[in-house]
Amino acid sequence: MDMVCETKDNERVKQKQEERKVTPLQFIKEIIARWWSDFTLQTKLMAIATLVVSIFMSGITFWAVNTIQQDAQMNDTRFGRDLGLLLASNLSPLIAEGDITEAAQLSSRFFNSTSSLRYVIYSNADGEIIFGIPFSQPEVQNSLTLQRKLELPEDYNPSVATPAVRQHLTPNGRVTDVFVPIISEEDNKYLGVLAVGINPNPTIVASSNLTRDVTIAVFVSIWAMVILGGVFNALTITKPIKELLTGVKNIAAGNFKQRINLPLGGELGELILSFNHMAERLEKYEEQNIEELTAEKAKLETLVSTIADGAILLDPQLKLVLVNPTARKMFGWDDSRNLIGENVLDFLPPEVAKQLRQPLEDIARGKHIQLPKDEKNPQLSPATGEFTVSLSKPHCHTFRILLTEVLDQNRGSLKGIVITVQDITKEAELNEAKSRFISNVSHELRTPLFNIKSFIETLCEYGDELTESEKMEFLQTANSETDRLTRLVNDVLDLSRLESNRHYQFSPVDVAQLIEQTLRTYQLNAKQKNIELTQEVEEDLRPVWGHYDLLLQVFSNLVDNALKFTPEGGIVVVRAYNHHGDVDNPDKVTHVRIEVNDTGIGIAPEDQEAIFERFFRVENRVHTLKGTGLGLSIVKNIIEKHHSQVHVISEVGVGTTFWFDLDVYNPEIHEMEVSESYGKSGKA
Repeated sequence: MDMVCETKDNERVKQKQEERKVTPLQFIKEIIARWWSDFTLQTKLMAIATLVVSIFMSGITFWAVNTIQQDAQMNDTRFGRDLGLLLASNLSPLIAEGDITEAAQLSSRFFNSTSSLRYVIYSNADGEIIFGIPFSQPEVQNSLTLQRKLELPEDYNPSVATPAVRQHLTPNGRVTDVFVPIISEEDNKYLGVLAVGINPNPTIVASSNLTRDVTIAVFVSIWAMVILGGVFNALTITKPIKELLTGVKNIAAGNFKQRINLPLGGELGELILSFNHMAERLEKYEEQNIEELTAEKAKLETLVSTIADGAILLDPQLKLVLVNPTARKMFGWDDSRNLIGENVLDFLPPEVAKQLRQPLEDIARGKHIQLPKDEKNPQLSPATGEFTVSLSKPHCHTFRILLTEVLDQNRGSLKGIVITVQDITKEAELNEAKSRFISNVSHELRTPLFNIKSFIETLCEYGDELTESEKMEFLQTANSETDRLTRLVNDVLDLSRLESNRHYQFSPVDVAQLIEQTLRTYQLNAKQKNIELTQEVEEDLRPVWGHYDLLLQVFSNLVDNALKFTPEGGIVVVRAYNHHGDVDNPDKVTHVRIEVNDTGIGIAPEDQEAIFERFFRVENRVHTLKGTGLGLSIVKNIIEKHHSQVHVISEVGVGTTFWFDLDVYNPEIHEMEVSESYGKSGKA
């Protein structure tokens, strides 16, 4: 029994759904019904009466016009038949004798004397046209002979003397066609057919057309008056009532600026004046509060749109209410796309949506965020409102996301959720770099300090048991480790100074002098290792724009590395030559290229990109040579200060070449830079 009831209920639901489907015809009917309902009963009755009378009168008029036209057609038919028989009786003897010329002339005179004739055509028994008026066969012939035949009606019978009649429409009006068979009186032989076209009676045609046009004009005029009456009724009665209804709805919605401006008198005019007076008083009562709310809203929107952090406001259903430009940029939302009213979880990046989905849904269900109770540790844990999310696409970013509830005055119900998004990518990178730097420095400092402490403790505890040579060896080792520690500290300080925003004053620098000074410093070291240290400097080498001491440190670090990683008997060459880098002017020297080439152990391809990082050393892999791992990082920073880049070309077991370009000194450009720099710093 239950199943039967359930089946019936389903059938009723389906039937109601089918009834709700509106076809286009029903839609049009509904529109017409609503339009018709706007009119008053008086207007409806007047429109119906006018429609009935106009249709009745128009029908009578069109029936009379049709009757007149039918009588005219019958008269044209009789006239055409009689005229065709008369002309055929005159042409029959001439055609029987073969005198076509005389027959054509007779037809022409007949055609010219009768104004109602449209055409006269004679064709022989085979249907070929012999002559025609107002045209004839010889007049249309040229070098190509044209054969034309007369098209006869289906009911035409040459054996019957009664003419065949038909009517057809042409661009110039209706024409009555009369086809009369021509039969010889002597031997009753069929000679052909005579076709005559009769124009309708112009007086009757003009009269019927005039009657029809007047009837249509009267019908249109009557309905134009009806429509104007309906419009007048809508403007004077229906429109004011609709305006009042709309105004009342707007007032109920809180729009107290609503006014109705219709120039009406009488009771409707008084009603409109009372409505406007009521709206004006309501506006005065609420104007102050509305202005304050508007000002606060404008301040809030301006503040949210200008803050550096991303701000998103949600309603309790997690739908977007407000999004500032910063948040759009962080999450890659298109500015032209309207997200207001959409669920925020549908548009957040997958990584963010994954972490925020559960907390947001918990807040929407009434589970409030619990703020931390420990004031000494204000950091919020991810479970209580703060999240850290890293995005890999389209760019690597790290965001700190804060969730904040918006409660009512009694803090009893949820009114919304505020999502604050902070881009902490640089902060995270700096923290990681700082941790890595401290770890590397600590590791590098610990090794020499441990060695110094170990040898000094040994000397202190076992000094009496050691020989003089052993003591001297321990002291030399401690001194060497101290020098290593000093170099490390100096390199760290140099790198820190280079990475700061300190401004260096540049001046013209003689590269040849730099190379000469560097080679003098390392010549003794090269001889001790039996390495050939040479230079190849172009004679007409142009001065460069740079800092002498910084560039000297670059040359020193590169030559020191070359000697360190070049085995005994190798070669280290420092080259400098003018470089023509201007495509438009190939003869113009724009840079000086510096190359430091050695025949050392080389650098593996996987290490070539990492050698300029802090504390990276190739000897970390082979454990043969000592160094701080900061030399090439210092070189990279100094060259970048000179608006250039250092490059490396190396092959394991063959050698390595470091090279970079320096701008040639140009007085017109570089002296101006110096003047501007002095002006900004306030120096003379």
